[in-house]
Amino acid sequence: MKNFTALILLFCSTLVMAQEAAAPAAPATNKAKVVYYGFDPDIVTNYVTTGQKSLGYVRVTMELMIKDEKFLPLVEHHEPMILNAIVGVFGKEQEDSIKSLTGREEIRLKILNQLNELMKKETGAAVVQDVLFTKYLYQ
Repeated sequence: MKNFTALILLFCSTLVMAQEAAAPAAPATNKAKVVYYGFDPDIVTNYVTTGQKSLGYVRVTMELMIKDEKFLPLVEHHEPMILNAIVGVFGKEQEDSIKSLTGREEIRLKILNQLNELMKKETGAAVVQDVLFTKYLYQ
């Protein structure tokens, strides 16, 4: 009798699990899907050095964290304007800012703010959530 009861319980639990697996999942809300956009090739530009005899240069690989994948075509379309803004920010920076960690963070925030201002002006939406440096070399 114990074996028969155990068999019935096993059968019922199997049916319940099969019904849960077959039930459709609850509809997902329209949550924004964050995407990343990188530039190819790396961004290479000059910056202001303390001595007037030589120019310094910085080579940066960046990823833009885009708030929603629906904005990706807008970022691709405006890539030349975005690159120009990034090069402009680096070109105005002093050598001390380029070479220090706090300066690097300030530059990252300047780029983020400027890109969002430009994209808001062009598209009506601030589409960049964050700017990430994946490679940062200077000389």
